[in-house]
Amino acid sequence: MAQQPPVASIELTQFAEVIDNARVDNSTCLVATSNDGWPDVGLKGSVMVWDKDHLAWWERTLRETYAAVQRNPRVCVLARNPARDRRTIRLYGGARIVDDPALRERIWERVVPVEREMDREKRGAAVLVRVDRVRIGLEDAQRR
Repeated sequence: MAQQPPVASIELTQFAEVIDNARVDNSTCLVATSNDGWPDVGLKGSVMVWDKDHLAWWERTLRETYAAVQRNPRVCVLARNPARDRRTIRLYGGARIVDDPALRERIWERVVPVEREMDREKRGAAVLVRVDRVRIGLEDAQRR
């Protein structure tokens, strides 16, 4: 059996319907981080496909995930929205807290209303993730 050539591109927009609507469809993405060597997993109802290369979310609690991203930017986002797609999608990349006020505002504007209601004072932070690998099931679907 011939080996498949390595996947060498990222194009996240094909996952936008599944990821962007997860919270609306009564599902939630999980974000895995590591802070001081200890793993942590957090539910993030605001995860969205930002563009072909990036995910974004609104970090409203400013707790474990926020601290972990600042210390170790490597994250894994697990997305599963059986209302739109039964597959489990894992997205791996480097996250950063957005410090540009205009970009922070643009991300806030795209957060689903139910999540914006949870942070009416807009005290949270915008997070942007450059995705380097997408895994569906056991296979790499996309990779840089």
